[in-house]
Amino acid sequence: MNRSFRIAPSLLSADFARLGEEVRAVEAAGADLIHFDVMDNHYVPNLTIGPMVCQAIRPHVSIPIDVHLMVRPVDRLAADFAKAGANLITFHPEASDHVDRTLQLIRDSGCRAGLVFNPATPLHYLDHVMHRLDIILLMSVNPGFGGQRFIDATLEKLKAVRARIDAHVAAGGQPIWLEVDGGIKVENIAQVAAAGADTFVAGSAVFGAPDPAGGYVGVMGQLRAALAARQAPPAA
Repeated sequence: MNRSFRIAPSLLSADFARLGEEVRAVEAAGADLIHFDVMDNHYVPNLTIGPMVCQAIRPHVSIPIDVHLMVRPVDRLAADFAKAGANLITFHPEASDHVDRTLQLIRDSGCRAGLVFNPATPLHYLDHVMHRLDIILLMSVNPGFGGQRFIDATLEKLKAVRARIDAHVAAGGQPIWLEVDGGIKVENIAQVAAAGADTFVAGSAVFGAPDPAGGYVGVMGQLRAALAARQAPPAA
């Protein structure tokens, strides 16, 4: 099956002293989304950025802002990010007391909604909420820090989620993006796509480009070329 692919550079690896310039540069280089990692030093062992930063970068880009909430509790910050200009908001199901209600809250706020699964989080949270999902994000590293190595077991998990999405759509359900975050590079993005992903968060691979003046264009082109040259996934 042919799928459209999206690349979402992660601000976690950007230069925080010049975020406006950074997001403009990656959009100009062909990014489809801006991935915005929110960590609270409770759910994950790190503290990053909040709604005011999202509101500040919103005027600098026309592409969607993809907010990944690594926080507990979820609902208040989800509403705040919706007001700050987010377009997609994902959260970890174990961080919400009422997953269905949180998904509906995000959608009622005018954003697309999704769930995030850590490497060892089971997929049973999907069983009763597929109709409320616009995106499913699989972490291919343990969340909290950028620059980690891709966990290979994620490939089988991606295949399992892709099968769930395809069955849901075949039964008349809405399309759902399948995003992956952690350790995505030019060398492995085609393999990850073959396992079922269609949306790729790339942090250090993009913002760590050796020539910031023109390097974002180069690395985005390399990621696109790797996806274009990928082998088709095997038939189920």
